[in-house]
Amino acid sequence: MTIQKDHFRQAMQHTPFHARLAALTQTEEWTSWNGYMAPRVLDKLSTEYFAVRSSCAVMDMTPMEKYRITGTDAFRFLDRLVTRDLSKLKPGRVTYVVWCNDDGKLIDDGTLFQFGEDDYRLCAQHHQFDWLVTSSMGFDVSIEVETHDVAALAVQGPTSYSVLTEAGISGLDELRPFGIAHLSCQGFPVVVSRTGYTGDLGYELWISPDDALQLWDAIFAVRDRYDIHAMGLSTLEMLRIEAGFIMPGFDFNTAESTVREGYDRSPDEVGLDWVVDIDKGHFTGRKALLAERARPARRRLAKIVVDGNKPLGEAFIFDSKNGKQIGEIKCATWSPILKANLALADIECSNGKMPRHLWARIDYQRELKWMSTWAECRVTDTPFYSPEHRSTTPPARF
Repeated sequence: MTIQKDHFRQAMQHTPFHARLAALTQTEEWTSWNGYMAPRVLDKLSTEYFAVRSSCAVMDMTPMEKYRITGTDAFRFLDRLVTRDLSKLKPGRVTYVVWCNDDGKLIDDGTLFQFGEDDYRLCAQHHQFDWLVTSSMGFDVSIEVETHDVAALAVQGPTSYSVLTEAGISGLDELRPFGIAHLSCQGFPVVVSRTGYTGDLGYELWISPDDALQLWDAIFAVRDRYDIHAMGLSTLEMLRIEAGFIMPGFDFNTAESTVREGYDRSPDEVGLDWVVDIDKGHFTGRKALLAERARPARRRLAKIVVDGNKPLGEAFIFDSKNGKQIGEIKCATWSPILKANLALADIECSNGKMPRHLWARIDYQRELKWMSTWAECRVTDTPFYSPEHRSTTPPARF
């Protein structure tokens, strides 16, 4: 299968997996993801959610922006671009990275794959080709857009290892988290990374678009032995919040999209200080981040647990009941597995310290009548959900 690139002829492009998704959908609830037609929900939100948390779910990730970066200066260019020390990254491994503008404000985040000494793939949420090309001036590198040329499938959940093994992909036993393996499935090559955006055991499969349907069918051929479901973006939103993962452009404004001064955010302000190796040497935004760290922290994107079970929506956060507004919820979900209201909230610090006890004012509608209630919030520094089987090597067989 060859993806049509004359995008002007069609409002939204179809991924190589679209035929299988279209056959499964019970909702016809589609949205645009980087110009591709992507499902929000295919069956039921609860069915897709519990498939990941208790069995296995499959998600089409083809629309994710993908860039192949090669050349003798590939390492020097990328190490200058991102905030993390890439000297620790080795061939056959993946790492999470972010990159900033000169003011130390976040442009995007993504995963960086190192295939060889001078061979990398950068996956990002948003279009980054222009920024990458501009940043590469003076470096001997080649940057190619792979978004349309590489199909991607996420297979996530406690039984994902067993499902892929039964589907004919052998060699996953020793693949550790953030590892890469060049394997095969029914005779065609598959690059498998032990990565994902769900906070659970899972893998991401990278293949030629021509082999996409054959891979899909191989996985779903074992559906009689395993409970396998396809999932959409709405389910992923619930899962990534439970895992404490952030989403650029949704939980914070990216630097390139911010219109008003002060509305963009630095890595420290969204809780990504752990991915900034300030002492590694020069990188874009380092000077600004050093200056920021010399001052008391002004705000933080915090993980909070909110009492009660009222839908949170876009609630405001206060320092006490009926007190001063000091923040707002950026994303929220009711966690079926934890039986709790979870949220990420942008909170103002007090004297550089994050308040530990907060209150949310929740506005909700009941029988067309708007009501308000108060709920106490607790800040947590750890992921809401992080099961032990996520990192076990080899994973348990089912």
